[in-house]
Amino acid sequence: MTPQVESGSPKGRVLVGIFVTLVSFVFLLPWASVLAQTVQGPPEVTPEVHHDVSPPLAHITPLRDNRQPRQIFLGRVPPKAFTSNSSDSVIQSSAGPAVQTTPGLGFEGVGNGFVGPRGSFSVNVAPPDTNGAVGATQFVQFVNASFAVFDKNTGATIYGPAFGNTLWMGFGGPCETTNDGDVIAQYDKLAGRWILSQLSFSQGPPYYLCIAVSTTSNATGTYNRYAFSYSNLNDYPKIGVWPDAYYLSYNMFQGKTFLGSKVCAFDRNAMLAGSAATQQCFQLNSTFGLLPSDLDGLTPPPSGSPNYFVNFGTNSLNFWRFQVNWTNPAQTTLVGPTHVPVAAFSEACGGGTCIPQSGTAQQLDSLGDRLMYRLAYRNFGDHEALVVTHSVTAGSGVGVRWYEIRNPAAPTVFQQGTYAPDSNFRWMGSIAMDHVGDIAVGYSVSGGSMHPAIRYTGRLPSDSLGTLEGETTILEGTGSQTTSLDRWGDYSSISVDPVDDCTFWYTNEYLKSDGTFNWSTRIASFKFPSCTLPPASPTGLTATAGNAQVSVSWNSSSGATSYNVLRSTTNGGPYATITTVLTSTSYTDTGLTNGTTYYYVVQAVNSAGTSSYSNQASATPI
Repeated sequence: MTPQVESGSPKGRVLVGIFVTLVSFVFLLPWASVLAQTVQGPPEVTPEVHHDVSPPLAHITPLRDNRQPRQIFLGRVPPKAFTSNSSDSVIQSSAGPAVQTTPGLGFEGVGNGFVGPRGSFSVNVAPPDTNGAVGATQFVQFVNASFAVFDKNTGATIYGPAFGNTLWMGFGGPCETTNDGDVIAQYDKLAGRWILSQLSFSQGPPYYLCIAVSTTSNATGTYNRYAFSYSNLNDYPKIGVWPDAYYLSYNMFQGKTFLGSKVCAFDRNAMLAGSAATQQCFQLNSTFGLLPSDLDGLTPPPSGSPNYFVNFGTNSLNFWRFQVNWTNPAQTTLVGPTHVPVAAFSEACGGGTCIPQSGTAQQLDSLGDRLMYRLAYRNFGDHEALVVTHSVTAGSGVGVRWYEIRNPAAPTVFQQGTYAPDSNFRWMGSIAMDHVGDIAVGYSVSGGSMHPAIRYTGRLPSDSLGTLEGETTILEGTGSQTTSLDRWGDYSSISVDPVDDCTFWYTNEYLKSDGTFNWSTRIASFKFPSCTLPPASPTGLTATAGNAQVSVSWNSSSGATSYNVLRSTTNGGPYATITTVLTSTSYTDTGLTNGTTYYYVVQAVNSAGTSSYSNQASATPI
């Protein structure tokens, strides 16, 4: 039976041919980048199948999954042979003292034996695809194929565990009646909204992405819900948040035949407003495993910046630039790939299975055939940076290869390394940067004499380029995954707290005892002590005139170590700093001209920088 949705059969699809031209030139930069191909628009433009607004999630009774244990489909390209790689020129085979971070909360996520306010959880799918994001007050974890909402200040479970399609109750169609995994939980930091998505393919074709955008920063509130359809299986979706769109990548399959990657832009403004939305997509028939860039922090990319999509090739990272135009889709373009040479590597396990575990001959899948989610982007003002990881062969084992790429419009490798400090196998990495440039990398670790564990490492901007510090353990597993289940992952997740822009939140899987379909997950937070935010802008600025002077005063700002007082003779500025006050919240400006109006603002200052301006106050000396 052809699946239907509440509003009826899918709307007509606007199909537009893709014109391809080839252009090549060389950037005269270190790690020279070559633009080998330009894929020009117009894109394929398709409307949503259906959208609505949900009831508050808190009012929906969670569904339970009572099906028999099963593996979620994962589309693959043919694996390569697993060969030892001794030619990795950036391998880090030893580590110094443990990474100097301050631990935060650590608590159990959804998994075997998890109990929340809406009941207990039983594992019946693999792998968990452990994914999560941190918001203003909550942490949302989404695993195959259930989710839960946690209080990020206490770790208490607010909602769940709930089967994924609980969120689509009343929506109609396959999004409501099926739940096929490949889940993503994201937080749109610029808008303060949650984004939750999962696939629906078991009744296809057509196949669906079910995606919901919260109407507030409360993950248990209402959601703008959408379904988008595809004629082929849209496997392994990954979401990047950008100011002009939500960008997604898929690996497309017809049955088990790989068709190439599809990259899409979803109309973010429409979805935030809960109005009808379209997507604009390009099909790339010769690519696999693309990731969209995903914004961290509250500083957007420069105005008009495209979204960047990246995968890896033979000893290279390959960049595409997706420039969407919602007013005139005919002008939407996808340009690439730009090939950025990197240090030589071999895919971990040849892109297949080789990770050993203690107490069993069963080996685990490295997913070394693709970059690991996320491709985290940050705009530091004086430069832009992207960080990403994948798993590579490291001698006779496996390590986490990581990169920091700068100037993504003409990308260059700023630093890179392969973290393999001992003979154990490290894989399933996820990486991010805080607002001062500290880097954190979380991953799984296993070996012939240990059960799979959850660990992380990181670095400060002052550390030697290409190096990570000694790792810290979040949790040492006490079980191994046994015959005949080799899937692990298929991804883990690290995110940065949008409130302090310093605290990292990481979630990954582990086992408490040997077995299959008995995974557990852990959620943990930590930060680098050197990472602090600029203080809040001062409030309550007043100005009082005297003879040839003006006295100004303001309310103190938490975390401020000093204040800059700025003055202008023009309403609204520009302002110039006239003094820095260290211990007071007042200042008297003397030697002024009577009859002239002076305008003042104040900035709070600490080691992380300056706040935005306070309110303006003015006075005229007499």
